[in-house]
Amino acid sequence: MITAIERTPLTRDFFDRPVLEVAPDLLGRTLVRRTPQGPLELRLTEVEAYDGPNDPGSHAFRGRTPRNDVMFGPPGHAYVYFTYGMWHCLNLVCGPEGQASGVLLRAGEIVLGADLARSRRLSARHDKELAKGPARLATALDVGRPLNGADACDGPEAPLSVLTGTPPHPDQVRSGPRTGVGGDGAPHPWRFWISDDPTVSPYRAHQPRKRRT
Repeated sequence: MITAIERTPLTRDFFDRPVLEVAPDLLGRTLVRRTPQGPLELRLTEVEAYDGPNDPGSHAFRGRTPRNDVMFGPPGHAYVYFTYGMWHCLNLVCGPEGQASGVLLRAGEIVLGADLARSRRLSARHDKELAKGPARLATALDVGRPLNGADACDGPEAPLSVLTGTPPHPDQVRSGPRTGVGGDGAPHPWRFWISDDPTVSPYRAHQPRKRRT
């Protein structure tokens, strides 16, 4: 049963912390997505941290650009990017304003609005696959570039918000290398997930692209 305190929205102070504190602390939280067709809610089960100028894997490693501008704050906003010419991915900005960092939302369990998610994820064989991976999560929740910069701390009518939810016991939290990150950022154990949760996506190491001959 969901209690009142578990439905309490997370405030900006929650996100105004170092990314390696925020990322594991997002596990078990409830992400709310409000759409014209109705609301959806997702229990976060897998995330990845990206630490801006300190992280070769981050979009902000080489400085501020029009694409990554939202990552520089304020904290608590959504950073949405388009990848591989096909998919969107949803991040939540954190850390002090001006110091770009964010948490990629990799996977979760749809706990409200499963019918809506199924209508957007027709290839999912089971509900546990509806948001199993960052592109699937964004598709299931109807996340696109119009949400880039949306304030997740803007109140009950905002398109996105995060509720307190039910964080897992620390013994259930695992960490390891981030999926698909190569180069100097590959070894960082900045992917966090809830152990044995069926919605967590499989780990895939970075595969360098082969040059055409």
